[in-house]
Amino acid sequence: MCKPPGDHDEYSAAGRPPGSRDQCGTDGDTVDERAQFSALLEDSAEDLYENAPCGYLSTQLDGLIAKVNTTLLNWLGYRRDELLGRMHFSDLLTVGGRIYHETHFAPLLRMQGEVSGIALELKAADGSRLPVLVTSTVKSGSDGQPLLIRTTLFDARDRRAYETELLRARQEAEQERERLQNLATTLQRTLLPPALANVPGLEVSAHYHIASVDQVGGDFYDLFPLAEGTWGLFMGDVCGKGAAAAAVTSLARYTLRAAAVYNPDPATVLDNLNTVLNHEYNGTDPRFCTVVFGLLTPDRERGGFRITLAGGGHPPALLMRADGTADILPTPGGQLIGALTDVHIATTAVHLAPGDTLLLHTDGLTEAHTGGAADGRYGDDALLDFARELAPTTASAAIDAVRELLDTFGTGVDDDTAVLAIHVPRSPRGEQQ
Repeated sequence: MCKPPGDHDEYSAAGRPPGSRDQCGTDGDTVDERAQFSALLEDSAEDLYENAPCGYLSTQLDGLIAKVNTTLLNWLGYRRDELLGRMHFSDLLTVGGRIYHETHFAPLLRMQGEVSGIALELKAADGSRLPVLVTSTVKSGSDGQPLLIRTTLFDARDRRAYETELLRARQEAEQERERLQNLATTLQRTLLPPALANVPGLEVSAHYHIASVDQVGGDFYDLFPLAEGTWGLFMGDVCGKGAAAAAVTSLARYTLRAAAVYNPDPATVLDNLNTVLNHEYNGTDPRFCTVVFGLLTPDRERGGFRITLAGGGHPPALLMRADGTADILPTPGGQLIGALTDVHIATTAVHLAPGDTLLLHTDGLTEAHTGGAADGRYGDDALLDFARELAPTTASAAIDAVRELLDTFGTGVDDDTAVLAIHVPRSPRGEQQ
């Protein structure tokens, strides 16, 4: 049991050594710490004002400084007597801040009675700048008349440094994105022919629509000479995007051209490409594409051209006749190139008479999002209707019309689109008839 306060012995409070415990178990050091803590809690309001973690400033209504705390004086490097009754709040601002204060800050304060969280810069005694966030409030007397302005200022140097670093990082990211876009654009350009072959008796036009400047697409096309009086053409679409798709695109383009020189038979050309893709991309990383390859030869007897097409899973071409009709030119049963070791390749042949136009395209066109159809895609049927309204047409007119159509889809075109049109012009005499 604890002894009453009147009992004294060698263990009394007066004779107890530091750090010992009394009979109630109270530590003497702990009592002292509590006393010190209580003393800190009883700091004067003036001390709390002077040494607050933010700056305090009181001014008359015209901005003349009437009171300032030690924190703000230390930030700016001024003595108290240099500010009180001598300088206005606007005198502490930079030139730009002073203009903003006079044109915006002060008028808003007069109208609203309070302005909060305004970013300004103070000018220290040594000429350096201190970014701060400023909140000012007009204090009124009992009669409602404004008497003075109380301003609180928060040090925004850390925030400004953070914003500067964030801006720098954003600029670096934008520069890196621009660099990657330029790289992707350059790489994409190398995967397309710089110019299509000039085929006597044919008008040829092509367009490549890039869905995203950030990634290289896998669409490709070409028209090139083979033996005398014979030309090859192809259009394809590699599965995927980016560098991996670009590698397959490059391999496919050069394989098709090389295989056509060796043996121009369209089915044989695609069979060779299938063998190469299976050899290069086997195992756990298969690569495949859709391709249509065509062989163009002049038709000496009927005029115009004869074209033999071999299809490997590619969307069918559109044939727009001189009489205004249009229909698809299917290669049914053609399988993806590179997906199987033994692939079935379908072929078809057609005569292009004067006035006829053949349009080849990749599926970025028919799979564009429109929001109008039930599935939200443009679709093969809509494209066929589009061709029937367009016929008869020329190669350049057909490509221009497709470009306008793609523009109407806007961001709905989420895959690259390639289109290639070949047209047999009518003779001047035929046009007059």
